[in-house]
Order: sequence, then C-alpha cells, then structure tokens
Amino acid sequence: MPIPEEVTGDEIDKDVRQELQSLPKTLAEDVARNLVMVAQLLDEDPEGAYGYSRVALRLASRVAAVREAAGFAAYANQKYGEALAEFRAARRMTGSVELWPVMADCERGLGRPEKALDMAGAPEVHKLDKAGQVEMRLVAAGARRDMGQLDAAIVTLQSPELASNSVQPWTARLRYAYADALLAAGREREAREWFAKAVESDRDGSTDASDRLAELDGVEFMDALDEEEDGSGAGNDAERSSAEDADKA
Repeated sequence: MPIPEEVTGDEIDKDVRQELQSLPKTLAEDVARNLVMVAQLLDEDPEGAYGYSRVALRLASRVAAVREAAGFAAYANQKYGEALAEFRAARRMTGSVELWPVMADCERGLGRPEKALDMAGAPEVHKLDKAGQVEMRLVAAGARRDMGQLDAAIVTLQSPELASNSVQPWTARLRYAYADALLAAGREREAREWFAKAVESDRDGSTDASDRLAELDGVEFMDALDEEEDGSGAGNDAERSSAEDADKA
C-alpha cells in the first residue's frame, strides 16, 4: 500500500521504535512507516488503517507493537475475533495487562458478555492503572446492558471516579455512559443532569453529550444547507428590506 513520502517512520513512539531495533534497519523503517499510517487513519479511515496493519503484520509478526496495532485496527473494523487474537498475542509477548479491558470488550463484540464480566472480576484488573480500571468498569457496565441488566449497569458505573469533581481524560466518557444507562432505564431527569455534567467535562469533543442533552431539552437543529435549499436561510442582510422580511424568510 502506498505511503506518503513525508511519513518517515520517525513519528512513532520511542518505545515502539526500540522494539523495532530487533529488526534489520530497512525492514524496521518499513514497519514503522506502516504503523504510523495505522495510527493516522485509525479514527477517520478504519479500513485503510486495517490495510496498513496487515502489511506491518506480514513484515514483523513477532513484534508486540505490531500485533497490538493490528488488534486495534481489527477492533476499529468490528473484527472482534481477529482483534482478540492479536491482543492475546501482544499480551503473551509483553506480559502486560494493559490490553485487558479492550480484550474484554472484544468478548462483548463476539456476543459473550458473561465472559467480559468474568474478566472484569479477574486479578488482572487490580494490576491496571486508574485509566485502565475505569475502562474496565465501562466495559463491565456495557456487558450488563447487553444482558438486559440496566440497574446493574447503573450500579457498576457508580464509583469514586464518577462522583469526583476532578476532570480526568476518562471523566466525560464515564459520565456519558452513566447518563445513557439512566436514560435507558427511564430515569430521564437524572440522565439529563449527567449528560450536562458530561458536556462540562468533554473538553475535546470525545462524546456527543451536547447533542444528547439538546435532544432531551427538545432542541432541534436544522442543517444550514437545508435552510438554504428551502429559502429560509437565503441571502444576506443587505438583500433583506427589513427585519420583518428576514423573520418571514
């Protein structure tokens, strides 16, 4: 697959670069460039990212970072069985528990929420950092919802991290999941409160909490292009003879 000339491979994380040092120099450069493409495309073009991950995998399947990247690319394309296999391989190579939550979520994707819950109660969870433990809580709550256990999902999300006023990288997603579970359980007033809290903490727009909040408040958004097509947004102030005309437009 073609790779832009400006992608050199030097963009990768230093830890990954160190892993690639076990490879011949030219091969390491090729693998690094493909891994950079995976990282760049993962969110906006998952299929493209998957293609580059397969190339990297063919070149260096014995490198843990390559197996991990292939796992995330497969996960982004909802290839959960494949993703789980890659994550397991990466974990065997490194001995790290970092991938435990996403492995559990793959079990959910494969229709095995009970297995995800088993993993949520495993000793490995205690070895996760705070971000990993919060992620595991989100996965466990999702598994409860998969099983139709809405009240249990709500209880699962209730935690010191949820109650804290401190805004961390996971805060918006945790509050959003809690609000969504409340809404699914018919607790609309509480859901609105927590969607609002999610909006407050969502500094990088990682959720659509603002849209969900507006929906609950009965606010409707009209696309600007649609407005122009039906004439409601056509023209500018100079072309309007009066404010009354603008209101009628």
